[in-house]
Amino acid sequence: MLIGIDASRATVTQLTGTERYSLEIIRALLDADSPHRWRLYFRDLPSPSLCSWTGSAEVRIIPFPRLWTHIRLSWEMAAHPPDILFVPAHVLPIIHPRRSAVTIHDLGYRYFPEAHPPASRLYLELGTRWNAWQARRVVVDSEATRADLMRFYGTPAHKIRVIYPGHTAWIQRVEDPARIRSARERLGIPEQYILYVGTIQPRKNLVRLIEAYAAVRRRWPAGTEPPHLVLGGKMGWMTQDIVGAVQRNGLENLVHLVGYVPDEELPALLSGAQAFAFPSLYEGFGFPVLEAMACGTPVICSNTSSLPEVAGGAALLVDPLDVDDIAGALLRVLQDEGLRRHLVEAGYRQVQRFSWQNTARQFLELFEEMGAEPA
Repeated sequence: MLIGIDASRATVTQLTGTERYSLEIIRALLDADSPHRWRLYFRDLPSPSLCSWTGSAEVRIIPFPRLWTHIRLSWEMAAHPPDILFVPAHVLPIIHPRRSAVTIHDLGYRYFPEAHPPASRLYLELGTRWNAWQARRVVVDSEATRADLMRFYGTPAHKIRVIYPGHTAWIQRVEDPARIRSARERLGIPEQYILYVGTIQPRKNLVRLIEAYAAVRRRWPAGTEPPHLVLGGKMGWMTQDIVGAVQRNGLENLVHLVGYVPDEELPALLSGAQAFAFPSLYEGFGFPVLEAMACGTPVICSNTSSLPEVAGGAALLVDPLDVDDIAGALLRVLQDEGLRRHLVEAGYRQVQRFSWQNTARQFLELFEEMGAEPA
């Protein structure tokens, strides 16, 4: 079969979760032992490093200034349709093969609409509804998202396939103190710190994390200095309240917004942290949780959406709406060495459950199942 993949989201320079998903699943599929032919559709010319792993896949670069998916990719589907189209991190074009599959990552906008700008919320609503209606198969990252699709859009259970993403193997613990120190010094942060990594935006619940950190400092034993709080990630939308929370709590010199963390420094920054805090309001999967575990950092994350599935028993789960619960968890992890050791060891085991090779194998089984069906 000829399987086409919308690879337009794999060319982004600063990858967020869905874009990294797109890049990693494409790589894993091309690396898998498969008889199928692959065609990758790019909007922009991929970087030389990206082209280096496309291998024998046919690369179609089809630039277009606006509405690339629904006009240019639709035209390509009408003129030269593949047997199957897979869209890993976007929406199906208006014209698409009957045998099309799409990944829907989460429906967080349904639970926390106020965490999204109105235009973004409308786009997510229309795009998700279109995907759920038009795709032959809908792939989701978690059982939580599967349940949400059935609840909000009435998507039939037989149409939905849960395929967990993998863990990116190069993100692993850094033992070299010099690498960790170099990453810290570049970002201007102290030796002791609590870390969050992800886009700086309301859905990540950073105002409550900052308030919880302020509570930790108030309850910290006198005579010692608690770790600072480091927020790593590019600035997203509606960030005024997040920056304001730092100022309202008088934490300007103690909370560090360090911007996007490059891939080459991410493992070192994770490995040097005393704790990783991820109290997100809603996640379809939550790559940073696995990344922190792979780097031997104890994890605190929310007890909602997909995060309990991803974390297993290897994280301290908190109510993301309860500042005191978040603060209490931070204090426990920072002060209880036995708990820290348990979380680190459990985290290493949990990460082993997720691999992109296994993800690719399940996708290949899905594509072969679709290929056996009438077009």
